[in-house]
This record gives sequence, structure tokens and C-alpha cells, in this order.
Amino acid sequence: MAKAPAAIDLKHFDVVVKPIITEKSTLIGEHNQLMFEVAKTASKPEIKAAVEALFNVKVTSVNTLIQKGKTKRWKGKPYRRSDLKKAVVTLAEGQSIDVTTGI
Repeated sequence: MAKAPAAIDLKHFDVVVKPIITEKSTLIGEHNQLMFEVAKTASKPEIKAAVEALFNVKVTSVNTLIQKGKTKRWKGKPYRRSDLKKAVVTLAEGQSIDVTTGI
């Protein structure tokens, strides 16, 4: 008998915030990688578990980076953008995710 798909835990939706669709993220897509914005407190094992549960794929590695927020000006007054944590997720050979369709 086939295994029943595991129920998706609601905390997985808090770990993976949204996919990042930029020119650079589409270029790494040729190497079977995807880029997601994730929660600042998320660890690599949590990110791996969330992507595997939400998209039903096999993840081989997760690399993370923190993009520091820029200082900008609006109407002459300075403000600071929020810091952002990104995760570059490498999928197993033959796996793919279409991030344009949503979850």
C-alpha cells in the first residue's frame, strides 16, 4: 500500500514566506535551485522540512543569507527597510516546483 501524504503542519506556512522571483533567481533555476524569503528565525532543517512538506519534493541542500535593510529617503526623511532572510533551496535531480502557481 502507498503511504498517505503527511498532513501539512501550519508552522510550515510561517517558515516559508514567499518565493523570490527575480532575474537572478530565474538564472539559478537552471541549476535546479529556487529562492524563497523565509522567517528570520528559521533554521536550515526547518526550511528543508517546510519546502518538502509544502511542495512534495526532495531537497538536497539549503543555503541561507541575510540581506541587511537599506537606508532610504522618502519626502526628505530617512527610513530603513527591514532585514530579509533568503534561502536558496537545491532540489534533487528530476524534481521541480512551479512557484508561479502558488500553494
